[in-house]
Amino acid sequence: MTTLGSLLKLAKHFRSETAAIAHLESLRWPNGVACPHCGGADPYRLTSRGKVQGKRAIRPGLWKCSQCRKQFTVKVGTIFEQSHIPVTKWLLALHLLASSKKGMSAHQFHRMLGMTYRAAWFMAHRLRHAMASDDGIFVKLEGIVEADETYVGARRKKGTKAGRPSLGSHKAPVFALVQRGGHVRAFPMARVTAVNVKAALRDYVKPDAHLMTDDFSAYRYLTMKHDTVAHSTGEYGRGQVHTNTVEGFFSLLKRGINGTFHHVSKGHLHRYVSEFEFRYNNRIALGVDDEQRAVNIVRGAEGKRLTFKQPSSTSAA
Repeated sequence: MTTLGSLLKLAKHFRSETAAIAHLESLRWPNGVACPHCGGADPYRLTSRGKVQGKRAIRPGLWKCSQCRKQFTVKVGTIFEQSHIPVTKWLLALHLLASSKKGMSAHQFHRMLGMTYRAAWFMAHRLRHAMASDDGIFVKLEGIVEADETYVGARRKKGTKAGRPSLGSHKAPVFALVQRGGHVRAFPMARVTAVNVKAALRDYVKPDAHLMTDDFSAYRYLTMKHDTVAHSTGEYGRGQVHTNTVEGFFSLLKRGINGTFHHVSKGHLHRYVSEFEFRYNNRIALGVDDEQRAVNIVRGAEGKRLTFKQPSSTSAA
């Protein structure tokens, strides 16, 4: 299977747009081209037979299905559909986003790829949309699972105490569940309450898992096996009872938001969280290197569309 590797390996796919399209086709359809309209497995490529006066040349990468008779390209039915950005730039952007531990800002894409800021911003969000977890195929967490929340957004006012912000704060809560040695599931939560926490545990954690949390009131009275570490009294670990793993994930998220993006609106916060969740779940410790991570973004783009006018969401649990 052809995969994306280092920038030197990628260079051969930037010779032309045709070469880039062929490479994207090999990533999306490793077992042969399939029609995105009907699933037909016997399409044929359309090619220009010389120059015909008054007729437009057939664009690179155009296919036609033998069954439904519809035309398509590798972009159809993915986040790349109806994009005027060259595939060469898409390949480079998804590789950079996959391999950048703290993310890449739209301003950096704008400078590096030579496109408008508006186009770079939308491109980055479409890639984050491809990186988002599919709840329908997400495997529930098991074993020892740590749960915690963090708050993203407005700066703390001078004179206020450290800790969880008040109810009227402009900070946005992000809740995360991390399986030790495994995956993370993270998302913004309207409010971190016992009801919302129980719903998240029901959706993403197996009932026989061993939960580790701090002593926040929202984690009390859970029916599953549960140990707490008393942060309120200065306790941060007691043998295997700690929340260091989930706090490590939050440190990556916070460093990316504060150091790379600087400001993230509540309406788009879920996309940035999905980006960091994706990289954590496709990390080297789980046997996924940079090139395979980039391939996984292409696979995740299947069946997903994101239009510029599509409304944002806080993705509250």
